[in-house]
Amino acid sequence: MIFFLFIMMFGLSSLQIQSQTIPRNISIFILAGQSNMAGRGGVYNDTAKNITVWDGVIPRECRSNPSILRLTAKLEWEEANEPLHADIDVNKTNGVGPGMPFANRVVNRFGYVGLVPCSIGGTKLSQWQKGEFLYEETVRRAKAAMVASGGGSYEAVLWYQGESDTVDMVDASVYKNRLVQFFSDLRNDLQHPNLPIIQVALATGAGPYLDAVRKAQLETGLENVHCVDAKGLPLEPDGLHLTTSSQVRLGQMMVDAFLAIPNSAELHPGFSVLVLFCLFFL
Repeated sequence: MIFFLFIMMFGLSSLQIQSQTIPRNISIFILAGQSNMAGRGGVYNDTAKNITVWDGVIPRECRSNPSILRLTAKLEWEEANEPLHADIDVNKTNGVGPGMPFANRVVNRFGYVGLVPCSIGGTKLSQWQKGEFLYEETVRRAKAAMVASGGGSYEAVLWYQGESDTVDMVDASVYKNRLVQFFSDLRNDLQHPNLPIIQVALATGAGPYLDAVRKAQLETGLENVHCVDAKGLPLEPDGLHLTTSSQVRLGQMMVDAFLAIPNSAELHPGFSVLVLFCLFFL
């Protein structure tokens, strides 16, 4: 029952979004991926207590801002704070990810930013295909974010996933086809056929097929898909997750890639929503 608590938190479609104080004209950013998108920065094993904990260190780039909000598991807006996925990936210990550094860089351009985390751990790309629970929840929460302010526009998808697909040769060999299908389906369901996608090429993986997955990520062949490379960013001692400083750097890299897209740097007075669809590896 790996998704039990996730389903309990997300399967609340009847709840109303509290949008009375949310500005209109939302600009929506969809963040998707695995544990490194959701954030493991500062997470470590406390050997004395035999538990995994977060050190609580929040860099200035990740600090809260009244103009940066997040959608809770109950579909209610609140001021965003690290860890963004505290009530989402409830079976994991969450830390710093790239979402807050990204939001803090773009908030002055968009007025308000909303973060919509939709992340769960230990899943493969096959579990993010159309019709699967995670995919359908991603679309549902993304649309709910739009409804929250009575309208808006999707600006981009930020995607960092693939560690779980480096273990099995079959998963790695079909990764490109599944990735293209995921991007295409998501664009179609959000009714934005040319929605910009900024994805991260893996820094590391859990298995021997890292190069195959990275190659697929770097060569999707899809229009308006832009890739930033996490290879070489410092890792936590587990050798899988980015450190806090690396997460800050990654968020900045993703912002740079987004702002390099024509027309993306225009000032918007509305409310931006970043939807985090992240797969935790551990």
